[in-house]
Amino acid sequence: MDLVIGPLDLSAHVDEALAVQAVAFGLGPDEVAVRRQIVLRHMASPGARAYGASTADGRLAGFVYGMPNDRAHWWSTVVEPYLRALRNDAWLDDSFVITELHVHPAYQNRGAGRGLITTITDTAAQPRSILSAIDTESPARALYRSLGYQDLARRVLFPSAPRPYVVMGASLPLLRRRPITDFRPRRADG
Repeated sequence: MDLVIGPLDLSAHVDEALAVQAVAFGLGPDEVAVRRQIVLRHMASPGARAYGASTADGRLAGFVYGMPNDRAHWWSTVVEPYLRALRNDAWLDDSFVITELHVHPAYQNRGAGRGLITTITDTAAQPRSILSAIDTESPARALYRSLGYQDLARRVLFPSAPRPYVVMGASLPLLRRRPITDFRPRRADG
């Protein structure tokens, strides 16, 4: 991967991060303005942290941020009834929430998303992680599944969101791919 992953002062780089999110998620200027205030509020939460994937010349190509879950936060209040209906609401306790993860399309499929989410969850004190994603089969959902995330509730509706979401959860640490160096070819003579 030609990107470097490291801690990100998201409050100081919020506009750069939201520019990545706007391209990756298809957001318009009004949505970006609303999300800017949300990101700044989130980053003031206890335990909130962010990581960025940067190019060699220092441009932000992707970012992730999250925090320990708090049942009083808006996101938890929306997803809790869906999780409770499936007896999965205990996942809201002692979990680290991946609030946002976005990689600029020009840098997708290079391992940046995997690197960002494993880096941030490796620093979590909680034993598990939860997140929400658009409830459709997508590269993001495939990535999350490959890391050990499982569906906890589907068809979750957020106010003003045009499409339903899925809430996913995984035990930490997240699963890792076996390195190719662990591959042992079968001998031709045996």
